[in-house]
Amino acid sequence: MAGKVLIVDDDPNIVGFVKLLLESEGYSTVAARNGKEALEMVRQHQPQVVLLDMVMPVMGGWEFSRQVRGVGEHDMAIIVMSASVDARKTSTEIGAYGYLAKPFDLDHLLECIGSVFDEMPWQRVQP
Repeated sequence: MAGKVLIVDDDPNIVGFVKLLLESEGYSTVAARNGKEALEMVRQHQPQVVLLDMVMPVMGGWEFSRQVRGVGEHDMAIIVMSASVDARKTSTEIGAYGYLAKPFDLDHLLECIGSVFDEMPWQRVQP
């Protein structure tokens, strides 16, 4: 298995499509519709990468990024997925690994996630 990715987006079409793509590439995926659900998924599944939409109901990406720092003691890279023209700025402000501007190219998505696993020293095989 290539690694575990948490997809956090309130658009079920985006979640479904990204999930299908990543799983076809060997990644293990879990999904959440908002930041509150995502915090629980982090606790339960300890993903190595979080693909994070910023604007969602219940709890958005900003609040998730603040609260997730207190959850668990494992390493995790956040990649912001945003349609905002300020996606890069937002990514920097929350200390994310990087960002993907919506709509994003599928090859770029795979390259971005692959680079996280290639560059991170904590990459390890999950049981």
